[in-house]
Amino acid sequence: MGAGRLQYLESLKVFARVVELGSITSGGRDLRLTPAVASKRIKELESRLGVRLLNRTTRTLTPTEAGQVFYDHAIKVVAALEDAEAAVAGISGAPRGTVRVLAPLGLGRRIVAPLVPEFTDAYPDVTVRLRLSDRKVDMLEDGLDVAFHLGALKDSTLKLRNILECERVLCAAPDYLEARGMPDTPDDLIDQDHNCLLLRFPRSPEYFWTLKTPDGSQNVSVRGRYDADDGDVLTDWALASRGIANKPLFDVADHLASGALVEVLPNNRPVASTLGCLYPHRRFQDPKVRLFIDFVADRCRSRLKNLLSVL
Repeated sequence: MGAGRLQYLESLKVFARVVELGSITSGGRDLRLTPAVASKRIKELESRLGVRLLNRTTRTLTPTEAGQVFYDHAIKVVAALEDAEAAVAGISGAPRGTVRVLAPLGLGRRIVAPLVPEFTDAYPDVTVRLRLSDRKVDMLEDGLDVAFHLGALKDSTLKLRNILECERVLCAAPDYLEARGMPDTPDDLIDQDHNCLLLRFPRSPEYFWTLKTPDGSQNVSVRGRYDADDGDVLTDWALASRGIANKPLFDVADHLASGALVEVLPNNRPVASTLGCLYPHRRFQDPKVRLFIDFVADRCRSRLKNLLSVL
């Protein structure tokens, strides 16, 4: 394949990511290109096709009618190219390319991120791009290959691989509990008007914590003065004696071991969260994606055990 055709295929990738991310800067950055280079690639496509592909304003970037038609076909070409590369990599036994991964903040920092260098050491031709966020994203729209998930999963068209169960705890700083009192039952969280620190997002549904009781699980409609879309912020607030947090045990093990946080309602722990891995079905056919999922899944249990060893 000539250099011109290779550049044209690369330009198709740039255009597709620009449309998907809504920004030339973001699309270029995702492909490790400067905004100037990404913009040049788009202009070259427009010149070749003789049409404008994108409507640009100071705040938004959207495909024109011709651009949308071209995008619909371009993504099929890009997908076919990725499938061809994956098939060759599978035959050669040398996976190469990029794996785009999403993980929640706490889980990503403490479990997934430390495993990435180990993976790339084992497979030096594979690049891993890890994004950490507690917000929910659209995997297909954002071009992700793998998304680690902690908690109950609503209906999804994606494939899910369950990895392990993660214990959760309610915890608070000793100063907070001294000032507000230690709850004895789940209902005390409401009756004693405790400040519960909530992980919430825009348009979140009604919020509750599901706690274990001798009679089964109980949904407690907790309330609080603070909420955030970053789980580590809730930990910081708990450490600052601002309220009670519902956290994965591995996330706060060090603080519990040091006494900076104290477990609340130890006989009524929150229901454990399932750690799983989401992926689009076709992506699992790609050797590098399959290898990454297997690699992290195989090592998650030992990584989690190490984090909990301080208790």
